[in-house]
Amino acid sequence: MKDTRLWLAQNYGPLLAFIVFALMFYTFIARHPVGLTVPVATTAANKAVLLALIGMAQTVPVLTGGLDLSVGFMVVMTNTVASVIVVGSPLQTALGVIGVLAVGMTAGFINGAIVVYGRLQPIITTLATGAVYFGIALFIRPIPGGTVNYDFADFMTFTVFETIPTTLVLLLIVVVFIWIPFRRSTLGRGCYAAGSAEGAAYLSGVNIDRSKLAAYTMSGLLCAIAGLVLTFITGSGEASGPQGATFTLASIAAVVIGGTSLYGGTGTAIGSIFGAFILRTIDDLLFVFDLPPLWQPLFQGVVLLTAVSLGAFAVIRIRNRLDLFQ
Repeated sequence: MKDTRLWLAQNYGPLLAFIVFALMFYTFIARHPVGLTVPVATTAANKAVLLALIGMAQTVPVLTGGLDLSVGFMVVMTNTVASVIVVGSPLQTALGVIGVLAVGMTAGFINGAIVVYGRLQPIITTLATGAVYFGIALFIRPIPGGTVNYDFADFMTFTVFETIPTTLVLLLIVVVFIWIPFRRSTLGRGCYAAGSAEGAAYLSGVNIDRSKLAAYTMSGLLCAIAGLVLTFITGSGEASGPQGATFTLASIAAVVIGGTSLYGGTGTAIGSIFGAFILRTIDDLLFVFDLPPLWQPLFQGVVLLTAVSLGAFAVIRIRNRLDLFQ
């Protein structure tokens, strides 16, 4: 019983996000003219997975007590890079994908290095670097354009066995082979420790600097994967400032809705995934109920405000964060 209570206390945020998403998606499918078909599921999955990856990218710095305002612009930058180098033969395409991932990790590493060694606030640092990354994107793609290996893009945005959306498989791979190993690693545990009580973690021998550097580098990697997915969906690259800002704000909303505390130290990328799915499903519900698209920010704001209020209530109730583990 105690173990069950402990597990529920640690995971109530992701569980609540999952339940809300399940109810919203069921309503969407029930109201959709054709119901749950492969094309409907694939279209919904492609858009949701893109935002889920960006939400995951935001989660890791937030766990350390920081906030990365450059995630949207790293996605835009890697999108423009992918539209240039993810082309040609299968070998050239594979090298291009590796190159895009390297660009994202480098951008994240730069963010982390400035925060850690420059001793600057993460918000100020990433606000500045985000502008730099957007400038690089504009340099690469002053106007929308470019191309991508269309065979590979079609495969990545269609289905596996003509049933399961490929992007969902990609998301599962990212969770199993990237997020979970990182979460269980020494550096991953260090991220949680840094966000919970940085001073105590330092005195306990946790390498705070390495953990924060790893967190921002991981964020850059996830942004690069999201940039690739965006390229596969659109088939081109675009240096869009509004899109970068929208991605950043949506990532913060997904993190909060998924139950991760903006104070750091508690939460999980799994919750952010369902938070992103909720945000995407709001748009789908507006479509099936034939409501004006301009209502989307209103509904997103209500959901976000509710999630923030529930999170704040939980923080107020707990006198000591260690109570979560007792």
